[in-house]
Amino acid sequence: MRGTSMRSRSAARPRPRGEPQEPARTAPRAAHGEAADRLAIRAEIERRSEGHRLTPAHRRIAQSLIERGSEVGFLSSIELAQIANVSQPSVTRFAAALGFDGFLDMRRQLRGNGRTTPSGEPGAGHNRYQAAALAEAKNVSELSAALADTALIRAFGQALASSRPLPVLGLRASAAMAVQFHYFACKVHPDVRLITGGGSMIEDEIEQAAAAGASWLLGFLVPLYPLECLRALQLAKQLGLKVAVVSDTTFDADPEIVDLVLAGRINSSLVFDSYASVALLVPVLLDALCEALGGEAQRRLEAVDQSSKRRKVFAR
Repeated sequence: MRGTSMRSRSAARPRPRGEPQEPARTAPRAAHGEAADRLAIRAEIERRSEGHRLTPAHRRIAQSLIERGSEVGFLSSIELAQIANVSQPSVTRFAAALGFDGFLDMRRQLRGNGRTTPSGEPGAGHNRYQAAALAEAKNVSELSAALADTALIRAFGQALASSRPLPVLGLRASAAMAVQFHYFACKVHPDVRLITGGGSMIEDEIEQAAAAGASWLLGFLVPLYPLECLRALQLAKQLGLKVAVVSDTTFDADPEIVDLVLAGRINSSLVFDSYASVALLVPVLLDALCEALGGEAQRRLEAVDQSSKRRKVFAR
């Protein structure tokens, strides 16, 4: 132990003057190169998958390719499948889905993309979770520019305020946003009806709302767009209701069915989508609804506040 300690101190002695310096370490440069590889592969995969829906298995493959950017040129399809915990045919289908002529063509082209992506792209030097957060920040920033159209937001608010009752539709992944809107809208609007169940009950609830005097239906739709939700929008239109939709920017709204649309960009870099910018539209619409209701909204909010205090509903 003592000898080892002596050698350690000797190795750390000051360098005499005139002694040539050791070559600079190359680890930081190598790390930078690996980060560039990951960014280049991420950019190429995102470019090829734009406008397409990747399955959860395909997203795991994409993430595995990004995380192992420096190894892409040496992995077989079986090894990549094992790393991503998917089947080998899934890897082949993934390559075809991105427009490659098979796995070998994908490997060759992704390997050739190394060190070509600018380091200023979102996610440079970050792990996949940080990159996802940065991508969502970019989406929200993009939405901020779209929200400059206050006339469209006012039109949404006026439409929702005028419909008595107001049916609010959201199925599957979209249900959470519909529930959030419904919870707060009920505090200012006299009759908001939440529709989140599936099956024929959707038709019953829309027909009942129309019979009760509804003039608008508000629908939340994010991918993969359940067919029963699209059919519900068609039914609402057939019953004479106008349709307002909150969705993502890839939603192709049929102008014969949808009268108003607000959309935000979603992030698909992780196994499941994230909807930060679309979710932000919920409080935006609630604010527009309150503005359209004017004094009625304020009176209802004050009554709700007094009631909750009297019943000691909240801890603070």
